[in-house]
Amino acid sequence: MIRVKQLTKCYGQIKAVDSIDFEVGKGEIVGFLGPNGAGKSTTMKMLAGFLPPTSGSAEVAGRDVFRESLRAREHIGYLPENVPLYPDMRVREYLRYRAALKGVPGRRMNERVGDVLELCGLGDVGKKIIGRLSKGYRQRVGLADAMVHEPDLLILDEPTIGLDPNQIRLVRDLIRNLKRHHTILLSTHILPEVEMLCSRVIIINKGRIEALDSPQNLRARLGVAGHIFLDARVPDPKAAAAGIRRLAGVDSVSVRSDGAWTIFTIQASPGADPREALYGHAVASKWPLRELSRSAVSLEQVFAEVTHSEEN
Repeated sequence: MIRVKQLTKCYGQIKAVDSIDFEVGKGEIVGFLGPNGAGKSTTMKMLAGFLPPTSGSAEVAGRDVFRESLRAREHIGYLPENVPLYPDMRVREYLRYRAALKGVPGRRMNERVGDVLELCGLGDVGKKIIGRLSKGYRQRVGLADAMVHEPDLLILDEPTIGLDPNQIRLVRDLIRNLKRHHTILLSTHILPEVEMLCSRVIIINKGRIEALDSPQNLRARLGVAGHIFLDARVPDPKAAAAGIRRLAGVDSVSVRSDGAWTIFTIQASPGADPREALYGHAVASKWPLRELSRSAVSLEQVFAEVTHSEEN
């Protein structure tokens, strides 16, 4: 559905996007991640036809985005980070107007507007003025606008920004349901959202793609170790922490008290699992144990390792 080759965007001497390559298959939901200023929004704007590239190429549904811009846009629905709406128009009126601009035939317009109103949960506000809607409803109007012409690809730039937890859940469920009919490129800072929705992840930093794989493979390939929790009754927490730090496979230790118990949070070295050594150390030290567990590695840790290592 998307094929990007050596795509570059320069602003003077600054390369906002630096010779990136990636592909997205039909029916995928792919997360597009990166720190602020990494080049995410610039890339999305180029794919949507809003920005010309400095060099390179991009295709959507077999159409060159830059040489066949109008034909490519027929296949693209774009929701920018700040949704541009006409606040004085009513919801249904606005969606009919947008459908007409996007070339939806008159005989299909009422059907398409009705479909996206229902799909986006806007049926009850179709006659309301957009400027009087909540942030969550305005975000859904923007999503309905992106979908009204039945595009093959949806490019969603921070679709849940500024929403409360209930609104985020509703939009997340909507995106999950859209997978049946659309390919989705999703940019968001809510990394657990990416883990729940996306089959693959692209991490961009300083204009370059640093990682591209499934969340599971990224965690395994990058060797992010996660945290180990040791909950024990020890006579001297500081001395105990010093002893734990000397064990093989341990990078760092933090300590906090829980009554008579001490909880050690241990950062393991990449690729290491010192739980067996920790257990042996606790037994040899005759510490009563209440818990020894390892947290699941999160996409947030992967993201931090990729972006921070590049910065360093």
